[in-house]
Amino acid sequence: MMSGYLFIHLLGVVLFVGNIVTAAFWKVRADIKGDLNAIHQAARNVMIADWVFTLPGLVLIIVSGILMAVERGYTMNGFHWMTLSLLLFGLTGVIWLAVLIPLQRGMIRHSAASLQAGKLLSEYHKASLYWAVFGVLATLLPVVILFLMIFKNV
Repeated sequence: MMSGYLFIHLLGVVLFVGNIVTAAFWKVRADIKGDLNAIHQAARNVMIADWVFTLPGLVLIIVSGILMAVERGYTMNGFHWMTLSLLLFGLTGVIWLAVLIPLQRGMIRHSAASLQAGKLLSEYHKASLYWAVFGVLATLLPVVILFLMIFKNV
């Protein structure tokens, strides 16, 4: 029998992973297009989407995950799929809070300055490059966690 928490957990995963993939897609598309206004709007919308989708998804994942673990009697003793998943999830959170959020703020600031200057500034390019590198890492880690959760009993 499936736990009622599983639906909430999967909803959180969809919000979390879905947003990090789609937000990156729209930001990269704006960068490729090269339109300064589109770049600035995309940078702003990535930040907004994080607060509207990523953060609530994160909360749903954590709360429902804890409730399911308690309900099923999982322990945190030893090293297994859940402890590895939690470590990777924590690392994802550190990357998001310590690196990606400050870079996103920088991209918003630099894209606004680029609008004023009439050209895309090198500071935006630098912040965007670092955001892409760390964003790929912060996206791949949840995919690994998803793999671990799906194939935990295989």
